[in-house]
Amino acid sequence: MREFDLVVFDWDGTLMDSTSHIVHAIQQACREMSLPVPERDAASHVIGLRLADAMRRFCPDARASELPELVDAFRRHYQANLDQVTLFDDARETLEAIRGQGVFVAIATGSSRAGLDRALGVAGIAELFDATRTVDECHSKPHPDMLLQLTDYFGVALDRTLMVGDTSHDLLMAQNAGSHGVGISHGAHDSAELLRCQPRIIVHSLAELSAWLSPKLA
Repeated sequence: MREFDLVVFDWDGTLMDSTSHIVHAIQQACREMSLPVPERDAASHVIGLRLADAMRRFCPDARASELPELVDAFRRHYQANLDQVTLFDDARETLEAIRGQGVFVAIATGSSRAGLDRALGVAGIAELFDATRTVDECHSKPHPDMLLQLTDYFGVALDRTLMVGDTSHDLLMAQNAGSHGVGISHGAHDSAELLRCQPRIIVHSLAELSAWLSPKLA
């Protein structure tokens, strides 16, 4: 008997292999602003949060007046060469397989609306999603707002909704919403950190996710 009616994916680090690109953009923005440059682990840990909140985390000494400029600098560096960032292996096949079983597919991301729309255009898979939510329309993760909005939109129960993400922010959002979570280890947070959020399972690729998920959508 089918277990899930809606599968929600994070974007960066889950479907798109953009973690290194984001870390580089964060580091370049800090250099440009003559602020302390975070190490990779510190920069990758904030991926998935609202951008201004992320900047405050690793630049706590930055003045409030500097934050908008820092955010703008990040966006410029992030948009540069975005067309060279690719989807993870098996992303399209996994999404098509889920849709083929009559299940809704959505995105919940800490990216801006403009950023997600551009990335979807570059990736060429916008048509594979029934709905998307960004931090421009919702509270930032791990607040449950994105999942609450999506389940309300589709008329799907929260306990029949699965959130797939590469960070603890994704999995904590699922917990806070009363939904299920699956961690994927090829993105920003390692398996140990994902396990602390008590997901249903940790997978290491989208192909592994698809194999685990298929019987639960039948």
